[in-house]
Order: sequence, then structure tokens, then C-alpha cells
Amino acid sequence: MRSAVEQPPRRLLARMPALTALLIQCLSLALVLTAASLFTTLFAAPFTIGAAVLAQGVVSALLARWARMASWWLLIHLLFPPALLATLALHLPAWLFLAAFLALTALYWNTFRTQVPYFPSRMPVWRAVCDLMPADGAPRFIDIGSGFGGLSLHLARMRPDARIHGIELAPLPWLVSWLQAQARTAAPEFLRGDYNRLDLASYDVVFAYLSPAAMPALWRKARREMRAGALLLSYEFEIPGVAPDIVVSPTADGPKLHGWRM
Repeated sequence: MRSAVEQPPRRLLARMPALTALLIQCLSLALVLTAASLFTTLFAAPFTIGAAVLAQGVVSALLARWARMASWWLLIHLLFPPALLATLALHLPAWLFLAAFLALTALYWNTFRTQVPYFPSRMPVWRAVCDLMPADGAPRFIDIGSGFGGLSLHLARMRPDARIHGIELAPLPWLVSWLQAQARTAAPEFLRGDYNRLDLASYDVVFAYLSPAAMPALWRKARREMRAGALLLSYEFEIPGVAPDIVVSPTADGPKLHGWRM
């Protein structure tokens, strides 16, 4: 049985996966360098760079497992040191790394905090959401984490009577969606910001395509703010322990669209 002393740090680390990954790589590097020094002293034999890189990958993956990171993080930790070594061997120009960093930052922004990466939805999902919109009464809809705006733009075209909004935190997807809206007559309104600071009380339908980590907090916010009869939709990811009122399959073999009535 795990003690109460060890549980809070793990829960804290689980909320900050990017920071956790950085700490794990730093700790792993320190452990590998210490082990390499001891190995060289005891056996009077060199500890090669290749061995050190492989050792850091394995140690990092083990530490990630101890920290209860998601399974895909174990593979990332395992492959990161060899990938870094291979990249350095290519002698790429420094500006290329800066450009890649800036592009990824503009796209993912503070995913390290929200734990919500960029998940694009497709036309079958947009059609399924459109079918679930209230038939009359000028319904108000918002896509939280609207990305490049495909869903909101589609709904604005199909339901010109509705008030369609999208909110996105990352600057690049928001800018692209905003520019697309400026070129259309029946266009949604795209907001840039954190949906956690948005009051959901004025919306009849709220759509989310976030991540498993974000669903419990989204449910608490929806229960606290959304009006009776309003509909919360989530593509692919369910709310733990809460049975959906609606389950739709946009594609035959793809993820489900789930809905909860307030």
C-alpha cells in the first residue's frame, strides 16, 4: 500500500507532464554520469557515449513509469537521448532549432499546463454535431479549443440562424481561424483565450475535443455554469464515472461523440 507521503508528489507531477519530463531527464543524466564515473574508476575502462545515451533512455523511462506518466511518455523518454544524439550528429544550423521551437510554441502554446494537445476533428464529426444542434430558437454554440476553426466555420455555414463561437488559446490556430472568418459573410466569432475563464452559462451547446486529463475539470465547470437543458458534447473522450445521455458514431470505426444534458 502506498504511503500518504509519496502520493501528493506524484499527483503534483501528473498535473505538469512537460515539467515532469524535464526533471526526469535531468535526474537521469545525473544518475548516468555518476554511474559512468564509478564504472570507469572500478573497471578502468571507458564508458562510451553510446552506452551512456542508451542508459539514460532506459533510466528515464523507468523514472517516468514510477512517476505514473502516460504510457506514450515512456517511449518518448526512451527514444529522446538517442534522437538528440542523432540530431547533433547531423550538424544542423542553430536557427533551424529556433524556428522549429517558435512554430511549435505558436501551435501548442501552453499545452504543458493544460494537457490538451492539438486534436483536429473532421467533417463527419462536424455533421454529427450539426445534427445535435437545437432545431430552432437561434441556439448559441461554442467550440472550446477550436483549433483552426473548421467545426465553427462549418456550423456557421449550415446554421446561419445560430450564434457560433470558438475559443482557442494557441495564437497560430486562433489567427488562422480568425482570418478565415473575416473572409466570410456568415462567420463565427473566434475568441482567443482560456476556456476556463469563460462563462458557459449563455451557451446552449458546448463542444470539446480535449484530452482525458481535461475531462473531470470540464465536467465540474459545465455542471456549475451551464443552464438546465443545455448540451455538453465531447468527441472521443468521456467523463470518468458519468454515463452520457447521447452516444453517436460519426464514422463506422472511429471514436464516439458523447453528449450530456444538464
